[in-house]
Amino acid sequence: MGRQTVLVVDDEQHIIDLARMYLEQEGFTVEQALDGAEALRKIRDLKPALVVLDLMPPEVDGWEVCRRARESSGVPIIMLTARSDDVDKIVGLELGADDYLTKPFNPRELVARVKAILRRYDRSMQPGTVIHLGQLTIDPSSREVTLATLAAQPLELRTQEFELLHTLAQHRGQVLTREQLLDLAWGYDFYGETRTVDVHIAHLRKKLRGGDVEIETIRGVGYKLSV
Repeated sequence: MGRQTVLVVDDEQHIIDLARMYLEQEGFTVEQALDGAEALRKIRDLKPALVVLDLMPPEVDGWEVCRRARESSGVPIIMLTARSDDVDKIVGLELGADDYLTKPFNPRELVARVKAILRRYDRSMQPGTVIHLGQLTIDPSSREVTLATLAAQPLELRTQEFELLHTLAQHRGQVLTREQLLDLAWGYDFYGETRTVDVHIAHLRKKLRGGDVEIETIRGVGYKLSV
């Protein structure tokens, strides 16, 4: 497999140079964008394997870049925020970011997160057994999820939403804690917080609405998938 390209978006050149140094040492090709408009062009033209996206680049902010990118691309996105404000992180996740990192960050941690996300994406492309659960069908090979009540039209799920739903379906009827879901659906080396799970569960519930499959909250414990 060839070198994977990581697009780093930040208006601070020293941040890009630091990320480049550590990512290139690990075999990645690094492209840069100094503003949001340039980032959108490079996401479209270069089709990077992953984007490291600052929250506040000039011209187009990180939230808007993330939103627009998600309209046409499933590229993994790690958002960089200069603040530890949970609102920033949650909004980023709502718009489709896969992970977030607060600046200043340890460049080794950035590399670890990039690797972890790309491993999850590689693993998600492996074929698996089709799961039928009530009106729900999950096909890991095609990455499609359908509900019989929606004329079997595939649901529009982001990659991490698919991974979470697939994990719940593989353990249907079993209560999984948020920590277990992070471990199973995100990977043991995911650095995020359990709030990440809650945001993705909320997305899935909206998309499963109208079917006979439900994601139940087991207060004080976690979640389970049931019919």
